[in-house]
Amino acid sequence: MTQWILPIALIVVSLLTGLICEKFLFQKLKKILIQKNIPGSRIIFQALHRVTFIWFVLSGFSSALVAASPNINPDLKIVLQKIITIIFLFSVTLVLSRLTAGFVNIFIRKTEGVSTSLISNLAKAAVLVLGTLIILQTVGVEITPIVTTLGIGGIAVGLALQDTLANLFSGFYLIISKQVRTGDYVKLDAGHEGYVTDITWRNTTIKELSNNVVIVPNSKLASAIFINYHLPAKEITLTMNVGVSYDSDLEQVERATVEVAKEVMREIAPELIANEPYIRFHTFGDFSIDFTLYMRVSEYFDQRIGKHLFVKKLHKRYQELGISIPFPIRDIYIQNNPN
Repeated sequence: MTQWILPIALIVVSLLTGLICEKFLFQKLKKILIQKNIPGSRIIFQALHRVTFIWFVLSGFSSALVAASPNINPDLKIVLQKIITIIFLFSVTLVLSRLTAGFVNIFIRKTEGVSTSLISNLAKAAVLVLGTLIILQTVGVEITPIVTTLGIGGIAVGLALQDTLANLFSGFYLIISKQVRTGDYVKLDAGHEGYVTDITWRNTTIKELSNNVVIVPNSKLASAIFINYHLPAKEITLTMNVGVSYDSDLEQVERATVEVAKEVMREIAPELIANEPYIRFHTFGDFSIDFTLYMRVSEYFDQRIGKHLFVKKLHKRYQELGISIPFPIRDIYIQNNPN
């Protein structure tokens, strides 16, 4: 039994060292670097989460294997070494895939409107596949037949997964064409509307104003007729139809209406105040002279608060100035028939 004391001690020490480093030193270093706001530090620590413990354990088993090598069958020793090598290489591949996905996310977030899920997951999958092939080659498995088999099998899989692949390529098309971007407000021909929150390998997620989520397959969205209210720009023109009585001073009406619209813009879209609002009279109606107000707002959703404020403020201003907004009136004449 004495010849196994050192190998067992090495394994125990590696386990304890891994636990201490993972639970205390690793966490403390993580907090220090994150507090200093070092770029990429959070991604690096997320990639190394639990992996450092595995590396310490593997180093302990590797050292124990060397110490106990005189007492172990050579064939068993080779098998154990391969197992340790496979686990180590897989853990390194896992770390690299996490790092790749994390830094791809950072890069993509700098590009406004580009979805992170699809591209980052694809980059992560590519690293995992490449790492797996390297592991197989390292342990002596010939990968050429595997690649060939995958290529031939890929045709059959492609035929079986036509819908999935259609959604995948449609997602790439939507991202590359920039017809739909995360953060855009869209309205589908089916009537659903809301903000695009993500484009994954299979579907696009749209969050409605009611806080419900609409899941649309990418292939359906790519072939659908929809309105993107954030293209070519987020800023849109809010229009409001108003009517005033025939005895109103139209110059005063125009001046007061534009002043109210400017007040609303200063509250909800001060950066667009250079685009002055304006009105256009267009109809002699049955009860009123009708006109349309045109006012710029920052995005589609701001139309609601813009209309809300405009109606309140305009109603108050018209009351102060004595300008009336007529409501429909019908005069009914009843003719008595002597017969």
